[in-house]
Amino acid sequence: MLNRIGLVAALTLFAALPASAHEYKIGNLEIAHPWVRMTPAGATVGGGYLVIENDGKEPDRLVSATAPDVSDRVEIHEMSVKDGIMTMRMIPDGVEIPAGAKVALAPGGYHLMMQELKKPLVQGERFKGTLTFAKAGTLNVEFAVEGMGGPKAMPAGAPPMDHSMHGAPAN
Repeated sequence: MLNRIGLVAALTLFAALPASAHEYKIGNLEIAHPWVRMTPAGATVGGGYLVIENDGKEPDRLVSATAPDVSDRVEIHEMSVKDGIMTMRMIPDGVEIPAGAKVALAPGGYHLMMQELKKPLVQGERFKGTLTFAKAGTLNVEFAVEGMGGPKAMPAGAPPMDHSMHGAPAN
């Protein structure tokens, strides 16, 4: 009887937890928690983030992404700091995922830039997208819209961002 009560309590607690973490697998790649930061009304771009782990013996490459319900175009970008200014540039060849390594697309580094947003990204909502890898192929995913801080907020005192390069090819 006591075991049943404990099981019911555990199941009730589990059901009450938010279902925010979500993971996917394709080939040797594991993709953890694709998410985007909520946007204010009128925003034309949004940032997407996730972690990719390659358990294989050969590298792969994230070459493209889509989110047709919310964005006309998704680009892979990289942020970097030069002369105290954070800049952003498109990475046309995508991001390499080395064998036996993890690559985080996170605020302040590599990320997905959702261009020409069709609507604001509202916290708590989810939308479908795809990730395409050079070797593993195309994977359907769901992006969770998180708050402005997201699961991992930008560090305090981070330099200002220069968004003037959105859509410009990498040099």
